[in-house]
Amino acid sequence: MLQVLDLPEPQVGPGEVRIRVHAAAVNPTDVMLRTGGHAVRSTARPPFVPGMDVAGVVDQVGPGVGDRLVVGQPVIGMVLFVGPRGGAYADKVVLPAASVVPAPAGVGLAAASTLLMNALTARMALDVAGLRPGDTVAVTGAAGAVGAYAIELATADGLTVVADAAERDVDLVRSFGADHVVERGAGVAEQIREIVPAGVPALVDGSDQRAAVLPAVADGGVVAEMRGWEGPGERGITVHPLMVADRIEDTEALDTLRRQVEEGALSLRVAEVLPAEEAAKAHAMLEAGGLRGRLVLDFT
Repeated sequence: MLQVLDLPEPQVGPGEVRIRVHAAAVNPTDVMLRTGGHAVRSTARPPFVPGMDVAGVVDQVGPGVGDRLVVGQPVIGMVLFVGPRGGAYADKVVLPAASVVPAPAGVGLAAASTLLMNALTARMALDVAGLRPGDTVAVTGAAGAVGAYAIELATADGLTVVADAAERDVDLVRSFGADHVVERGAGVAEQIREIVPAGVPALVDGSDQRAAVLPAVADGGVVAEMRGWEGPGERGITVHPLMVADRIEDTEALDTLRRQVEEGALSLRVAEVLPAEEAAKAHAMLEAGGLRGRLVLDFT
């Protein structure tokens, strides 16, 4: 159960910054924390605070941070909510400076808060695929946050994209840059094979279809998985379960995503902004499904 609590104000240590939170995006992994799905790898103690995506203003800088981040600067960051300090659903959060980059110019902080976790996950998926410009990648769950970013990043990388979509989302998925769109559902692998008869060299499984998508992949290909599935693959296919926390302090990657927003290569989609006190409602809305874009909690 989510509830509002008064907690001690966190203070920075060496290499850390504190952010006065303006917005925190609501992601499926936040629901997993609330329902116990992260208990096995959490070092946090109750009360547990969800939230990995944060946007706000730097209000405290610790020793050793240097001059890259300064008090008063609008920023975005990724918070390791399974750590001892908890997550982003708070008025103020302390996190490693390496996990914080300037907010994209010309973008409101509510929208900016939706970027990093999902875009970095998509970036990691494409990185493990090891594709070159002109290669083809398939993306399932293409209307979702990770899927949409995977399409946009793949397009920026010069890849050909085959993506799935429900009928109502076809135009949306094409707007992200998908070259081919197939109908989402049980027959997606067969439809991808119709477009790429030899199979795609890599597939980003944003809809968590696991073994069901393997027939779409070429012998010796790669599947990037979001929910921890490790396979087994078949026909020499390698399955890569991704953990976004592995690159949560990859400042260069985070800043590149920020720049790609400014350049128009990545889009920010907000479904609705709710007061922070309505976090429980936001979780219920997310669990109900059907959202296009992220819910955001307003802490201003």
